[in-house]
Amino acid sequence: MKRRSFLKKLPLAAGAGFSLNSIPIRVMAEHSHFLKLAETSTNDRVIIILQMHGGNDGLNTIIPVDQYELYYSRRANIAIPAKNSVRKYIPLDSTMPLADQVGLHPDMLGAKDLYDRGRMAIVQGVSYPNNNGSHFRGRDIWHMGGGPDDYYSSGWVGRYLQSCIAPEIYPDDFPNADNPDPLAIELGSDVSLVFHQEGNIPTSISLAGTPETFANLVDTLEGFDDELIDPRGKPPTNLDNTPYGKELNWILGLEDKSVDYATRLYEVYSASSETSVTYPENYPFNAPVSSLRNPLTSQLQLIARLLDGGGAGQGVKTKVFLARIGGFDTHAEQVESYDPTMGAHATKLFHISSAMQAFQADLRARGLEDRVLTITTSEFGRRIDSNGSFGTDHGTGGPMMLFGKGVRPGVFGTNQDLNNGRGNVDMQYDYRQVYANILKDWMQVDESVIQNDILFGNFIDGPKEEGGNYEPLPVTVEQITSTEGFFNDRFNLNDLYPNPAKDFVNINFKINTENNVKIMLLNADGKQVATLMDERRSAGDHDVKIDLSNIKPGFYICKIESGLLKQTKKLIVSN
Repeated sequence: MKRRSFLKKLPLAAGAGFSLNSIPIRVMAEHSHFLKLAETSTNDRVIIILQMHGGNDGLNTIIPVDQYELYYSRRANIAIPAKNSVRKYIPLDSTMPLADQVGLHPDMLGAKDLYDRGRMAIVQGVSYPNNNGSHFRGRDIWHMGGGPDDYYSSGWVGRYLQSCIAPEIYPDDFPNADNPDPLAIELGSDVSLVFHQEGNIPTSISLAGTPETFANLVDTLEGFDDELIDPRGKPPTNLDNTPYGKELNWILGLEDKSVDYATRLYEVYSASSETSVTYPENYPFNAPVSSLRNPLTSQLQLIARLLDGGGAGQGVKTKVFLARIGGFDTHAEQVESYDPTMGAHATKLFHISSAMQAFQADLRARGLEDRVLTITTSEFGRRIDSNGSFGTDHGTGGPMMLFGKGVRPGVFGTNQDLNNGRGNVDMQYDYRQVYANILKDWMQVDESVIQNDILFGNFIDGPKEEGGNYEPLPVTVEQITSTEGFFNDRFNLNDLYPNPAKDFVNINFKINTENNVKIMLLNADGKQVATLMDERRSAGDHDVKIDLSNIKPGFYICKIESGLLKQTKKLIVSN
């Protein structure tokens, strides 16, 4: 008589996940009751938590423009150049007040593109009161949705899922044909507190291999060969109400759900098409070999395919995903000694920026862009001052980034006071303010539920409290609307004057990104008759006076092209 191979592997697999397309996946299984929400959820919106493991250096990610000299003086050996360099910080938004203006790391071109498209928001100075700079404690606090003195056994996502469930309608045979999907999926090999609910630890298993291998695994597992004994190894005596029976049923339920989820996810994955978008594979510049490959590409491609599932609503109804990228604990060699724009930190920012740009394009191509919001988290920021090892030590506050069509684009908060004498980035926003807004506006959870059942406090619209400033923080929107206004405030071809014009015309345009600007004159048939301007211009407002003495009288179209800006205006040239 032989025990099943599954049970032999259980001690190694308990609490882990299976692999799909060679990516470890952790599913929140039956015993955590997350699946019940699949039936009761009132929307199809999705959150992706992108964890920046190790504590991201926010000041080299989001550079303070107005305090650049002070920024440089406090971290001269790692500071990102402002000028006189091929690689220098990328000015983000010239329309903001000077005190609030920031630059992005030069390897964040993808993030800049998303910002200009209205698909990115930045929240400055996010932390929690009395941040102690501990990796493990800090990560637990961000995951559990509590304060520095709280020790919850549950996570904020777990409580969100649990609070939106009607337990009395939960069927024992869940998942079923109508609701086959796990509600939360974690990519990676760790078990995160963020998905735990009160008094219950999520259950899952880990078996490495390809999707085909795992999906067919059940056919190869051995069972008991005695006809009088359950092939799963369950004794014939009814022990269901004993501690032994309950534990055995838990193990067998774990096995059953693992097979169910593996089969379902593999079917959805196989039914979806490969992406039509080119994702970044490697960092394009010099870097340590271990940092070259983009670890987010495979994770985000997998999420897109699972959500797609072949289109027409065939994808998974999973509500929350967690993806990871590590390497942000940059005590030493954060940058290369010969170039502060290169090094380990640069590669990580490139990987996030470029992968998110591709992911958003992938979602748009699959018709999923309206459904998905991505937020970044990191357990703490890093110190204002650099150290002698070309790195930074543990700090407190730092920026959060949000990506997607559901964000309210812009920068929330202002640049840090780099002369505060404390060596740390001050907290402007409690991280729970961001969570609260996402739950309220994006996931459409009632404010009382957020306050009483999920975050245990009014982080949406409440009084100022010690260590926090809990005014409304509208980083996401309730309804997806056009970002045309945001774009036109930053990229626009204004009316031409005079019009009709005779000898000259004044052309005023605005761009939010330094770029080449080409202005052409087209006739009524759309044929180009003249190039009025073709040169590189900085971000901001520009007035150009164009000589028309060589242009014949008639009706024309003036067309401008500069990066994302492609716009036309009518122009009449008179005698």
